[in-house]
Order: sequence, then structure tokens, then C-alpha cells
Amino acid sequence: MVTVENRVDRLEEALQNFVSLVGAEFNKLYKSQMRTEAELRAFKDDTQVFKDEMKVFKDEMLVFKDEMKDFKNEMRAFKDEMSDFKEESRRQTREMNRQWGELSNKLGTMVEDLVAPSLSRIIKGMLNREVSDLSVRRKKRLADGRVREYDAVAVTDDLICLNSTKSTLRSADVDRFVEEIASFREFFPEYRKYPIVGILASLWVEESVLNYAEKIGFMVLATGDQVMEVKNHPGFEPKCW
Repeated sequence: MVTVENRVDRLEEALQNFVSLVGAEFNKLYKSQMRTEAELRAFKDDTQVFKDEMKVFKDEMLVFKDEMKDFKNEMRAFKDEMSDFKEESRRQTREMNRQWGELSNKLGTMVEDLVAPSLSRIIKGMLNREVSDLSVRRKKRLADGRVREYDAVAVTDDLICLNSTKSTLRSADVDRFVEEIASFREFFPEYRKYPIVGILASLWVEESVLNYAEKIGFMVLATGDQVMEVKNHPGFEPKCW
């Protein structure tokens, strides 16, 4: 028979077991909570470190952007200086060529000094042909006493380039050059089978005279950045006579 005393003992034992179980669970929960709090603190610390690193990175990027802005400004200034330098160099070259042209004109050697040295380059660039023979002051007297002199004659494989050089080119010079080309084959029959391209040259050419010469079909040269350069408008095709 179970006595009251036995029941009390069992109740105390059950209570002790319950207390022990609750204590163990509480201990587990407490430790888990401590770990979670520790992890949260570590996460917060890592987050703060990351934020600090990002702030440093942003500051560095801001400095870099400022440096790049300064660099771009310096490059822009350098380009402007280079552009000014190139323009000044071109201006000096044009001025030197002009002075050289005036001196050559005074000495009567403009063809030899300026035009003839430029013809091979210009004919190659404009007509895509190589000059095989170039003569200056090409002169011929016929049996009837007529004399014709051409300032420069450039021979290629399939055409002749005749040059007439004037210190100041006028419309009347253009007309006379048409006559000179018309009589060329009579004075130089050895070139009868070749088509002829006319090249006028001067120190400087007025726009109206250039337009007139182009209309007839002549190439026109004048002093420029490369001693003598082609002044014809883009798309111009010289006439073959």
C-alpha cells in the first residue's frame, strides 16, 4: 500500500527531475543566446569595418577623380599648346616659302628653286604617275625661226605635264598657256602621241583666276605648307589636251 510519505518522495523526485531538465534547457538556451549575441557583435564589427573601408575607398576615388580632372585639364591645355605650335609652325613655313618665292622671283629662279622640285611629288599625288624625265627651261627653235620655251616639262609613261610659272598669275596668262599647249607637239613632235596636262604655278593665286584656270582644265600651284602645293578645289580633274 502506497503511503502518503512515498507519494511525497515521488513528487519531490519528479520535481527535482523537472527542475534539472528545465535548468539544462535554460542553460542551453542561454549559451545559444550568448553565441548569437557574440555573432551579432562580430557581424556588427565586420559591418563597421566594411563601412570604414568603403569610406576610405570613396575618399580615394574622390581624390582619383580630382586627379583625373586635373590630368584632363592639363591634357587639354597641352593639346591647345600643340595646336598653337602646329599653327605657328605652318604660319612660319608659309611665310618662309613666301619669302623664298619672292627671292627666287627676284633672281629669276622660281622655276628651278620652287616649282621643279615639287612637280614629281605633285604629279604622283594628283595624277598617280611617276615622272621619268624632268627638264627646266625646255627651249626649241624651229627651222622657220620660231622659238618656244616651256618653264618645265615632266614626262611620265603615258602623258606629258607642261608647266608655266608666273610670279603673279592673271587670266591673260591662262589664255596664253592654252596657246602654248596647242603648239607643243609642233615644237616637240617626239611627244606627239602623249596627252598633255597643263600646270600653272605662281606665288599666290586670286580665287577668280583659280576658278578660270580650273574651268579650262589646268592644275594650279602656289606656295603653301609644302613649298608648292595644289590649289585646285576638291574633286577637280585636270583636262588632258
